[in-house]
Amino acid sequence: MTSRTLSRDARHLALPQVGADGQRRIAESSVLLIGVGGIGCPAAAYMASSGVGRIVVCDFDTVDETNLGRQVLYGPSHIGELKADVAAARLRKINPEIAVAAVTERLVGDALAAAVRDADVVLDGSDNFATRFEVNAVCVAEGRRLISGSAIRFEGQLAVFGPDYSTSPCYACLYDEADESIGDCAGNGVLAPVPGVIGTMMAVEALKFLSGVSTPAPLLRLYDGVESEFRRLGVSKRPDCPVCAGTS
Repeated sequence: MTSRTLSRDARHLALPQVGADGQRRIAESSVLLIGVGGIGCPAAAYMASSGVGRIVVCDFDTVDETNLGRQVLYGPSHIGELKADVAAARLRKINPEIAVAAVTERLVGDALAAAVRDADVVLDGSDNFATRFEVNAVCVAEGRRLISGSAIRFEGQLAVFGPDYSTSPCYACLYDEADESIGDCAGNGVLAPVPGVIGTMMAVEALKFLSGVSTPAPLLRLYDGVESEFRRLGVSKRPDCPVCAGTS
């Protein structure tokens, strides 16, 4: 580590659970972030500021004025630009010593599999079930930790799965395609900081995992912004899960 890096990471180095070895692991790690919206923006910012060695941000959408209230990496001057490109540029300014790559198209099939394979942990902040199901299936196939987040109205959800899916559930044990009707922020609204709460929690879980801090999975937490409460729920492996059943 350079003297500049040591100074930047001083608060991590002071943590007995992280220390120099944990921070070195963070610096040598690669993270794939799917979706750089209200959840992905704070997650990405903390990944960068914490010194994750390589961050790949994937989003094919452009910045819209309705994004600005909650997607904190973007400003009015970015309207119409590709989110992944803007986010990557912003992350490089946050921490010039890390590598950041932008993917401005939807990752599917072999491209998604390769991206997941190259990552140590996958953060999914996408806004639709089709993407979440596909990302989950690839994480199961490649044996990667998946950290998933969602937010709507005053409510948020954080879920952590893998990397061992032989006896542990996956995202498809929790939801199926019938749950697509739950809705989205555009139709139901969302309080601006709620996605930030979830995105920050995703960053916490990712950094714990990367640094070697014990991070048991599965983990499912629900956030109620009206009551300012968190609830922890159990998730069981479905013996008939179409994705992870029979995983060895």
